[in-house]
Amino acid sequence: MKHAVIALAIAVLAALAPAQVVQAQDAVPTALIIIDIQDFYYPDGLMPLAGPEAAGANAAQLLAQARAKNVMVVHVGHNASAGRGFHADVAPREGEAVVMKDEVNAFLGTDLQQKLQAAGIKRVVICGMQTHMCVEAATRAASDLGYEVLLVGEACATRDLKHGDSVVPAAQVHAATLATLDRTYAKVVDVKAALETLR
Repeated sequence: MKHAVIALAIAVLAALAPAQVVQAQDAVPTALIIIDIQDFYYPDGLMPLAGPEAAGANAAQLLAQARAKNVMVVHVGHNASAGRGFHADVAPREGEAVVMKDEVNAFLGTDLQQKLQAAGIKRVVICGMQTHMCVEAATRAASDLGYEVLLVGEACATRDLKHGDSVVPAAQVHAATLATLDRTYAKVVDVKAALETLR
């Protein structure tokens, strides 16, 4: 009986081992890219958005997970005349990559692509501000460059837009942008799913 139990245990372990090996081999090198979560987008800033606090808090969760799991983090900021500091919720730590840009697209005129390539990154998790501008541009560019892109809608924020006499509410701008990008340039995910990816 004892020998039969041992033989069964060995058989079970042998069956599990290949699956575990495959899972380890399938791990995708991932980076978290936080875009333009800066003081000028918060209340009393030069261009306050709708709900930046909630988006920033969600981004902070992603950042904490990335740090805990030693996932690469890239802080992208826009060179502005005032309020360009990163918000306290997601302020960079020493040793974390920082990319400052002058264009909407974070890859244009910066070394973002070089940093990701040097680290062997294949997948990026993107969040930040504004959804319809710098976040959208980075998402499209990352996809065009061959990265698998996860876009965390709950960790993004934007503002009302005006076109002629019409005002498009921020919630609609946000939703329309995510709907446009989802399944074409990115997979739009919630915070919970993104946290599972950042492991």
